[in-house]
Amino acid sequence: MSGLLIRPRIRPRVAVVLVYTAAMCMNGLDSTIVNPALYTIAGDFGRPLSAANTVETAFLVALAVGLPVAGWLGDRFGTKRVFLGALTAFTIASAVCGLAPDLDTLVVARAVQGLAGGLLTPVGMTLLFRAFPPHERMKLAKVLIVPTALMPALGPPLGGLLTEHLSWHWLFFVNVPIGTAAVLLGVFGLREHVEGPEGTFDTVGFWLATPALGLLTYALGFGPSQGWTRPAVAVSAALGSVLLVAAVLHQVRARTPLLKLRLLGDRVYGSASALAGVTAAGLMGVLFVFPLLYQASLGASALDAGLSVFPEAVGLMLASQVVDRLLPRLGPRLLTVPALLVAAAVFATLAIPGVAENAWSVRGLMFLIGLVLGTAVLTVQISGFESIGPADMGQAMGLFQIVRTLGGALGIAACAAVIGGGHVTEAAADPGPYRTAVWVTAGLVALGAVLALRLPREAPQPPPFDDEEAPPPGEGLAADEAPAVKG
Repeated sequence: MSGLLIRPRIRPRVAVVLVYTAAMCMNGLDSTIVNPALYTIAGDFGRPLSAANTVETAFLVALAVGLPVAGWLGDRFGTKRVFLGALTAFTIASAVCGLAPDLDTLVVARAVQGLAGGLLTPVGMTLLFRAFPPHERMKLAKVLIVPTALMPALGPPLGGLLTEHLSWHWLFFVNVPIGTAAVLLGVFGLREHVEGPEGTFDTVGFWLATPALGLLTYALGFGPSQGWTRPAVAVSAALGSVLLVAAVLHQVRARTPLLKLRLLGDRVYGSASALAGVTAAGLMGVLFVFPLLYQASLGASALDAGLSVFPEAVGLMLASQVVDRLLPRLGPRLLTVPALLVAAAVFATLAIPGVAENAWSVRGLMFLIGLVLGTAVLTVQISGFESIGPADMGQAMGLFQIVRTLGGALGIAACAAVIGGGHVTEAAADPGPYRTAVWVTAGLVALGAVLALRLPREAPQPPPFDDEEAPPPGEGLAADEAPAVKG
């Protein structure tokens, strides 16, 4: 394959940041925005809440199914082509969700959204991290915080607001203009990068890893609400576990595996991936259980339930402003460990009787969660790929997102199991199970502090000669406009 030079009308780095942010905001928002509206959706379609929960489970299952192949597709067909194709599918599926005449149509369209989202996240981060070398990635804090942490936090309040004052259909319609604009910008602004995967496609690995992740996510989604002994859940959990073990054994032995599990052997990257899974479990768990606590146990509305976690978004924004300043001075380990310990303490405080009933206490604690947990999440994302070269970036991003996605699903499933399978109307008079679930999330974040001890002490340093020494415009190619297609 010969090199190909594409001269876009907009600087590639600017295009990457804009398109990535728009697409990932849509994807991140959709992971939580539907939660406050499930009661309303169930009522509109005349279905029980357990049936409406399928809307979210379908999204998560399909997202997990798309993750294993994302890295290979990006390397084989080009990150630009795969990313924009997935973004187009996500946007069209959003429109179908908003127009859905029945629950079945909504669930199917939601599954398409999830499948496209499973490709968007790892391929999008690959585009972003290939555009910026390790020593420049600290500048990305303000970009990464928006889709990975801020949007999931904004989902519940925005979902409640739209549901109460417009309708739940607008939870999906908001994606259409944003997705359309992002696709058009990407077509003209992004540059293609085809890494070229080694060897042939790992068919065996695909048929092991893909159903394994889908079945496990299904079991985690339905197990707490329908019972772990229900045949469909039990079979999915057992078969998914067997396939996952077989997939791992195959990937380790295969000459050209679908997923390069050997990358997890790297001390920094492996620790960062495990830490991402644990912190995602804690964050997604608390974002799941707290709106339910407000809505069911305290009798709050959907909007009030969403607003209960909104101050976290303010803390996250502040975290994005300080990480790029503190990380070079303190290093990943010294910045992450204390942040996670403080976050665990704040989570535990939320579980103290009387605290959750005080609106201002909740707002202050949620702000602290956003500040300290956001600092840790950003630091892990920025420093975890320091030792990963451009050739392995697509695979590394895919693995990272798989671990983080499964972590989030585990966190939600653990909280749902503790509060009684999501039968919130039966538990409305007793907030005890909700507080216990918050304690579980605090323990997960505390475990993350232990894993963070394996992060490096020092922040990435620039090489002796970096791309900032490239000739100025008019005297050669700028560093970010170099040929991007390999072969």
